[in-house]
Amino acid sequence: MKLGVLFSGGKDSVFACRRAMEKNEVACLITLVSENEDSYMFHTPNIRCTGLQAKALGLSLLSWPTRGKKEEELQDLEAAIAEAIKRYGIQGVVTGAIESVYQAARVQRICRFLDLWCFNPLWQINQVSYLRLLLLEGFNVIVSGVYAYPFDASWLGARLTDERVEKLAELQKKYQINPSGEGGELETFVLDGPIFKKRMEILKASRSYDGYRGQFVIEEMRLVDK
Repeated sequence: MKLGVLFSGGKDSVFACRRAMEKNEVACLITLVSENEDSYMFHTPNIRCTGLQAKALGLSLLSWPTRGKKEEELQDLEAAIAEAIKRYGIQGVVTGAIESVYQAARVQRICRFLDLWCFNPLWQINQVSYLRLLLLEGFNVIVSGVYAYPFDASWLGARLTDERVEKLAELQKKYQINPSGEGGELETFVLDGPIFKKRMEILKASRSYDGYRGQFVIEEMRLVDK
């Protein structure tokens, strides 16, 4: 089956892509580039870097603009998926949703309307076990944004490690956060992994942080042979 992966460049969409590749053909990645940093539906930190990620993965990318207005952005998502059907002949859509009923239900509704299969390989996965699996399988993941207490500026640009995963597990017990960031607490960006044909190297980046909200902005990257 030919699939299109809703792709943000973060760990969940990258890992969902890996799962989709195990038994199906990933025909394209679909990225919604939102003007609204606080989009209800779409990941925004470093979203414009997905073009280089697609090259590193050796996959086609359909990049689609959206103003990011609540509910209206779903029309843009539907238009993007419809275009992916036209260009790449996709028969299904892959998401990295773990617990967000808001996002999953809306994507499923669009898929039903377009007569597509909707594949959510990470749905209801144990989040801490999942983070450990990412490391075990060799994914290089960095934190690209934090949006909740008690995350401080030291998390920005930090690589996901065993120690970081254990810290997230502790924060889950103490503050009831989602350790994978499914509640919007943090966002990530993937630089390398087993499905990447090349890895990415950050050459220039900047950080901004205020009031438990911050972003690690990648300004310049390059592809490197593995």
